[in-house]
Amino acid sequence: MSLLPVEDAIAAILARVPAPTGESVPLAEAAGRVLFAPIVATHDQPPFDASAMDGYAVRSADIVPDHALTLIGMSQAGAGFAGAVSPGETVRIFTGAPVPAGADAVIMQEDATVDGPLVRFSSTPQPGRSVRARGNDFATGQILVESGTRLTPMQLAVAAAANAAALTVAKRPRIALLATGDELELPGTELGPDQIVASNSFGLAPLLAPYADTVTDHGIARDDRDQLRAKLVAIFADEPDILITTGGASVGDHDIVQEILLELGVTLDFWKINMRPGKPLMFGTRGKTLVFGLPGNPVSAMVTAIVFIKPALRAWLDHAEPAQWRLPLAAPTPANTARRHFMRAQLVHTATGPVLMPIAQTDSGHTASLAHADLLIIQPENDPGQPVGAMAEALVIDAF
Repeated sequence: MSLLPVEDAIAAILARVPAPTGESVPLAEAAGRVLFAPIVATHDQPPFDASAMDGYAVRSADIVPDHALTLIGMSQAGAGFAGAVSPGETVRIFTGAPVPAGADAVIMQEDATVDGPLVRFSSTPQPGRSVRARGNDFATGQILVESGTRLTPMQLAVAAAANAAALTVAKRPRIALLATGDELELPGTELGPDQIVASNSFGLAPLLAPYADTVTDHGIARDDRDQLRAKLVAIFADEPDILITTGGASVGDHDIVQEILLELGVTLDFWKINMRPGKPLMFGTRGKTLVFGLPGNPVSAMVTAIVFIKPALRAWLDHAEPAQWRLPLAAPTPANTARRHFMRAQLVHTATGPVLMPIAQTDSGHTASLAHADLLIIQPENDPGQPVGAMAEALVIDAF
């Protein structure tokens, strides 16, 4: 099987992603979710002309030199003035309170001098001064937040202001993780001479959790056909939306994951990608379950998850792909091979703006270098290498 171009692999994966569906959740539980139905205003905000400061509600035409107005009442938030302001009258008003009928401006209290029932002013307002007009924030029928938006505190605040007790958000998939390999042990284990610490699931779980209803870590399966088969049978019985295995994606004598997946009914779409790190990536389906077989090398596993699984999850939630960054290089890049290179890089802030600092380390098992990376420079196939200052495209590693 020839190496599949990155774009073709992404297209094949997206073709298998089901159409997004929505579910209603209470507003207090909607943080971080992707909006499935837009938030539409059902009332005007503010629902009345409101004062923007503490002061006095006046008829602007009444404010002339040496003319005092008669104080006739008070308007405060939650308890507006019930009457109307007639010529020669004013009402004490506080921020957020309804502007009484007849008044068309508010003069701040610092510009007022009170003498018993009379108030004089040192400024002359125009109509509308310090008044938040009805619907100034939003009006009935206005779309406040578009569908496909990931809900942050700012969007949740406007949803609350729009009196939305619940929101319709995209239903998230259930994800299962399974690491494979005789050499793997969990963190905290005393290692033998031929063992290494299993790290992939501990990076993948938090990477994918913002998109998922649940991420279930099924631990480690040894390179034993019966044990691996039993683990996979149990996982498939639970019918996860997505299964992600790490390790065993190559074609070595001990890489048995692919053949057992095929035996269990997985239809394989592809398993070799024209990229580095991460060439041996498997993808297929079993019923409703999307199956990803990621390489065992930690950097390869994380990079392929960023490049391929995250776009699938965004499509699942109907959330738009983030724009790729395009920034100048702070150091030259070496010539590339015939495989697209996702090169680790740091984001460096300089006096003239942000730049990309390539990380020279390219080993697919070198986790320390990935831990220092902010972005992945997308180096095209057969790229001759680029000089300092050349513009390069990059993926932000932590982008939603």
